[in-house]
Order: sequence, then C-alpha cells, then structure tokens
Amino acid sequence: MAYRHPMRWAGIVMASCALVACVLPRSTESPVHTFVLAIEEPAREASIPVAQPRVHGVLVLGLPLAEAGFDQPRIAYLQRPYEVNYYATHVWVDAPPRMLVPMLVRSLETTGLWRAVVPTPTAVRGEYRLDTSGVMVQQEFFQQPSRTRVRLRAQLLELKEQRVLGVRSFEALEPAPTEDAYGGVLAANRAVTTVLGSLNDWVASCLQGSGKDVC
Repeated sequence: MAYRHPMRWAGIVMASCALVACVLPRSTESPVHTFVLAIEEPAREASIPVAQPRVHGVLVLGLPLAEAGFDQPRIAYLQRPYEVNYYATHVWVDAPPRMLVPMLVRSLETTGLWRAVVPTPTAVRGEYRLDTSGVMVQQEFFQQPSRTRVRLRAQLLELKEQRVLGVRSFEALEPAPTEDAYGGVLAANRAVTTVLGSLNDWVASCLQGSGKDVC
C-alpha cells in the first residue's frame, strides 16, 4: 500500500520544500552591505601661533547627539527636499553619532592643544568640554552627481567658570563618485574629514580668544 502513490508523496515533498524556501530569508539574493564612517586622511592640524604653544589640559568630549532620524545605522538619502529615505540593504556599522566619537578623539588629539581628550562617560574632571549635536549624514540626489552632506553643531565650554567659549555649526557637501550607496559613503568620508578639520581650527581660535566674547 505504501508504494501505490509515489507521485502523491513526491508532490508533498516538493510542496514542503517550496514552503520552506518562502519562509527562509533570502540572504544570498540580497546581502546586506555594511560600511564605516571614517576620516579619509588625517584632519588638518589647527594653526597654533608659535608664541602660544601651551597645552590646555584635558578636554572632555560629550556623546554626540543626532539630528532627528539619524540616530540609527540605516544610510539616509533624499530624492527631493524634506523626504528622507533609507537604503534597504546598505547600512552603517553603527549610528553616525556613535561612529563619530573615535574620529573626534583622534582628530582633536592631532592639534596638540590637549593633554588628553577623554570621551564620556568618564570620571575624569577636565578643564574644557566639547559637545556636539545635530549630527546628520545624508546623500542627496537633487542633481548629478549626487552629493553627501555632513553637518553638526559644536559647543565649547570652559568648565571651571562654567563659561561658553563658542558655539558654531559645521557643514560639508561632497560629490559622490558613483550614484549608489557606496559612492555616498566615499563622499561622506571626505565630508566628515573636512568638518573635523574646520572644527579643529575653530576650537583653536576659541582658545586663543578665551578672554573675549563667544567665538
């Protein structure tokens, strides 16, 4: 009796296989590509006058805060103003603000202005604190080639007197070499390098004019 309906059993096996194929994720057909945000080349050192080579103690680096919609690893792009989309299979290894932390530390250390640059959370009581907010990284397809925009806002504090030395927004826009997510990543790395170099110069100018108004 078990051998009278071989076609019926073959049909059941094939149906089961088809059902499993539908349920299992098709990772081989659409693999996820993961990217890092990185300094393309060492950020420019701030111009420090020879007459004032002193080190300004310890700088505490606050955790960068994201612009709304950018505190996640999904890579953002815009095809028209104000409408944010995200690549389906291309992501950052972490949210841009968190990837920015080690880059900020390394970049600020290159200036020679600090005895140490210490990110929060920390028990270290520094002489200065740098907070960044409004961190945004997005690829814009408003024209060809597309361009990647990196933006953040920085605030430098002198901690002993609880005094704001300066507040400024930084932004860089770089063309993408290719019209895809990878091209956007390459442009983002160039843009973040430019932003960090400008940030270094601004911090140096704030320290030089620390007795004046907010820089």
